[in-house]
Amino acid sequence: MTLDLNAAALIPIDMQKGFDFPAWPPRWNSSVDRHGHALLDAWRRAGLPIFHIRHDSVEPGSTLRPDHPGNALRDGFLPIGDEPLISKSVNAAFIGTDLDLRLRRAGISTLVLFGISTDMCVSTSTRVGANLGYRVILVEDACDCFDLPDGRGGNIPARTVHDIHVATLRYEFATIATTAEVLAALG
Repeated sequence: MTLDLNAAALIPIDMQKGFDFPAWPPRWNSSVDRHGHALLDAWRRAGLPIFHIRHDSVEPGSTLRPDHPGNALRDGFLPIGDEPLISKSVNAAFIGTDLDLRLRRAGISTLVLFGISTDMCVSTSTRVGANLGYRVILVEDACDCFDLPDGRGGNIPARTVHDIHVATLRYEFATIATTAEVLAALG
C-alpha cells in the first residue's frame, strides 16, 4: 500500500497511564506503546506536525480525571517542543476543543490517528474527522482496546472488538494502515 502523507498530522489519542489501572478490563495489543513510539519518532524526524489528545474525564472515580495520576500521558508520549496537547472530556477529539481550527490553520487535510481505545475515542474521532472532510488514516496496530461486556453476562474479547471497529472504519471512514506502512511512506 502506498500512503499519501501530504499535509498530514499525527494525532495520538488518549495514550494515558490510567488505562493500566486494575479498574479497566484486559487489553489485547502488547505492542501499542512500541508502535506508537515508532510513529512519534519517525514523525518528529520528518518534521511533521503532531497534535496530542488527552482525555480529561469528568466522571467520578475515573482513572482519567485530571486529579488522578492515571490522567498523565504514558512514558514516551509527552509533547515535545511546540507540539500541542489538546484536552477533551468526551469521546471525539473535535468536540469541545479547538482541534479542527488548529488543523485548518496549519493547512492539514490528512489525519493519521492511533491510540486507546479503538472502539471509543479513536473510532469516534476517526468518524468525526472524516465527517468534517479530513482524509483519515487509522494505524490499526498502534491502537488498543479492552474486553467488552456483552450485556448478557459474557465478554467480547478485546481483539474481536478491535477488529470489528477497524472493519467498520475501513468500510466508510478511513484508510487502514499498519505502523510499518506509515513508516515506509515517511521514507
